Amino acid sequence: MEPSVQGIAAIAISHPLDPLTSDEIAAACNLVRASAASAENCRFPIVRLEEPGKAELAAHGGGRKLPRQAFVVSLDIASGESVEHVVDLSAQAVVARKVVPNREAPYGQPPVMLEEFFRCEAAVKADAGWRKAMHRRGLTDKDIELVQVDPFSSGFFDLPFERGARIVRAVSYYREHPQDNGYAHPIEGVVAVVDLIAGKVIDLTDDDPVIPIPRKKRNYGAHEVTAPRTGIKPLNIEQPQGPSFTVDGWKVEWQKWSFRVGFTPREGLVLHRLSYQDGERTRPIVHRASVTEMVVPYADPTANHFWKSAFDAGEYGLGMLANALELGCDCLGNIHYFDVPAADSKGEPFVMKNAICMHEEDYGILWKHYEFRNGLFEVRRSRRLVISFFATVGNYDYGFYWYLYQDGTIQLECKLTGIIQTAAIAPGATYPFGGMVDDNLGGPTHQHFFNSRLHMDIDGGGNTVTEHEFVPRPWGRDNPHGNVFDTTSRVLARERDAARLANGETGRYWKISNPNETNSVGAAPGYKLVVTPSPVMLAQEGSFVRSRGGFATKHVWVTAYDPAEKYASGDYPNVHGGGDGLPRYIAQNRSIENTDIVVWHSFGHTHVCKPEDFPVMPVEYAGFTLKPVGFFAANAGFDIPAERNAKSVLSADGTSDTTGGNCCH
Repeated sequence: MEPSVQGIAAIAISHPLDPLTSDEIAAACNLVRASAASAENCRFPIVRLEEPGKAELAAHGGGRKLPRQAFVVSLDIASGESVEHVVDLSAQAVVARKVVPNREAPYGQPPVMLEEFFRCEAAVKADAGWRKAMHRRGLTDKDIELVQVDPFSSGFFDLPFERGARIVRAVSYYREHPQDNGYAHPIEGVVAVVDLIAGKVIDLTDDDPVIPIPRKKRNYGAHEVTAPRTGIKPLNIEQPQGPSFTVDGWKVEWQKWSFRVGFTPREGLVLHRLSYQDGERTRPIVHRASVTEMVVPYADPTANHFWKSAFDAGEYGLGMLANALELGCDCLGNIHYFDVPAADSKGEPFVMKNAICMHEEDYGILWKHYEFRNGLFEVRRSRRLVISFFATVGNYDYGFYWYLYQDGTIQLECKLTGIIQTAAIAPGATYPFGGMVDDNLGGPTHQHFFNSRLHMDIDGGGNTVTEHEFVPRPWGRDNPHGNVFDTTSRVLARERDAARLANGETGRYWKISNPNETNSVGAAPGYKLVVTPSPVMLAQEGSFVRSRGGFATKHVWVTAYDPAEKYASGDYPNVHGGGDGLPRYIAQNRSIENTDIVVWHSFGHTHVCKPEDFPVMPVEYAGFTLKPVGFFAANAGFDIPAERNAKSVLSADGTSDTTGGNCCH
């Protein structure tokens, strides 16, 4: 069945949360460019909708017309000055302007733009010192033309050339031809620091002794696989009557769920106003959900790696690096794609085709029981709605999959794949800072951290977070057999109380509830956050990366809602000195009890590289779940009808063949 594709021309603005259209992007950038010191040097690292808040949206629901606004960050590529603008598209005017104070401590720059990737490579290859370093490693001028130069967000170590500067660090990889996998051939001990405003190398590391470049080919293109696997039969997923969801512009309804799709250059996919139809009531759960930041710190202290700690959202933009998803590969089934309008670095609008994929999929058994006493047998299959996008950030590829389930469960699953960073290892040497993946080739140990921002709205009122743990009750008159254990509960009343770590030993979880409402058993309705007690950031206290990525030092944070606090790492983590984001937000120690709150969850994966991760890494998974706890009066999936459209029959070869009929398991 052909996928349905939502084109920009087909979408009229029907709601204040709709992403900017191409025309709106062009208009906003034109207004900013007209006010710039130099239109020729004016670039646009960030262009997004300036979203209205809960109060404004409530007024809009009452009939009030809201101004349509864009938030635009401009960058003068000659002077380096960055300016934030709020553009009123209705009035066709810039209504607010603020210079980003990136020349003052703790500094910070707008994200690296795609055109700067190419500017960096040109500057590196034109540098005489870098070319000499390549010659020292046995490369000819002809070889150098094919060298892959990776511009990498620089980190920050309070060096003079870092303060207030717009820089990247660049590492290099040998390639025999343009499609050769350069990560199999890292050029160790050579790091160039490039000033993107000056367009030149301002610092160069050229280590001794020279480590030979690994030359073994490790390519992964389909044409490189000489003996592809056989025996894979076709797997067809069909919905002859179409999908169960409906789409109206950016609004989606599916199996009692309703929400609006959004997209920003930094976060990528955003889910707005996530609600569930419970009888006659449409019940809000999450006002806004997104992934606001990532950081990937490396555990190798050598020249090529110690500074690597990419903040993939804030330093590049997950949305800006979104893939055009392919039917049958990225997405399987009856697919609905959303095209997303965006701005390039010069402020010209373009369409990100198939940036968001949505489909529903079978998810096994939702509930089942066989009552042997009376022969009653009931089973229901689970179905979930999948809303996803993929972003490629240099060598790594990340998939962000939001799942909605028929029983009211919400899940985020992040998929990590792509190619690992690599290190050249001298012949006969061992690699103490990671794992060997091939001859003379190591993969540095590193961590991946994500942070999801959940602006909660349980039943549309003030919300409170409580922390719960399971603890054994001591022997005593109330526990004579030693089998009793209790569930503890405490209210997280202020922000400093609510910077918390997961604990697998006690099963620690957090419940977000509305204390102003009463559920069917006399308690406050809510949802619980179920997390994985994975390692937090392991870099030492006092290190720059720990200061810059402070959000990754705790699993859970809760803040009072402030529209200025949008991102876990702060607004501009690129070349930032540290201390921004969640640690700064909670220093205010505001009350978070029965008020408008944001729950932030940091989670991730600690990666010790192994041969199975190369030349391309199989998917690793990280994520969390929000589950209803006293939100419904009963199993919300109880009303799902029994399947009567499938049965399993035995084929001639003795295998099962589902063709239609009674319910199957």
